[in-house]
Amino acid sequence: MFALRSTARRGWSLRGCAQLRSVSTLDGNPHIYIFPSDGPSGSHILSLLPTEPVNSKLAIGVTSKLPITTDSVRENPKFLDILQDVFSKHAHEDPDAQSQAQVMVSTAGANLYSGGVLQANRRKSKRRADASDSSGGASGQGGVGSAGRGGWIHISDGRRPPDYGRIAWPEDIFGSLEVDADGQFVGGDGNYQPSGTYRLVTRDGILSISPFLREKLVQRLKELEKE
Repeated sequence: MFALRSTARRGWSLRGCAQLRSVSTLDGNPHIYIFPSDGPSGSHILSLLPTEPVNSKLAIGVTSKLPITTDSVRENPKFLDILQDVFSKHAHEDPDAQSQAQVMVSTAGANLYSGGVLQANRRKSKRRADASDSSGGASGQGGVGSAGRGGWIHISDGRRPPDYGRIAWPEDIFGSLEVDADGQFVGGDGNYQPSGTYRLVTRDGILSISPFLREKLVQRLKELEKE
């Protein structure tokens, strides 16, 4: 499902001469590095950091085979906790989320790259779906026609952007931010709420974060790596 690719990374020998070493990354996702695991033969560690030796406590997880599949990856719960902590602090700063919040309260409809929006009244949060599509329509999420009401927007994985006017699948949603009637994040940070439904690997791919949030996450992982 997910092939490998190799990239060259420059290192230094004891004599100070430049050398090139090959670092494997996932094809289509060059931000995820692959390292051999000390576990069962053929298993590999997946990480957002290129550091060797790899810190398994900060890794995305371990896959029992390559290419990876939906059932080959064992997620690292600590990594997901770190991800959610970073998102709680920085998701409202993401340009994609800010754009989505502005579009939500306008008459233009929903910006769907970050996963669409929820309806303004959370007590009416049941999504409408037809038999052929389980993703909600704009009328059930505060998208088109939600001008001046505010509500909640989703921060979602980019591996499967939803169709216009619909929200992402639950397995692709990291969490949600609250937006007021002026398109501003409530409390300044949007009161980020983890979804509890996110899956690291689906049939559509593995973790795919916006450039802004990926940078913040990698920065935090590097800080933890030094501790």
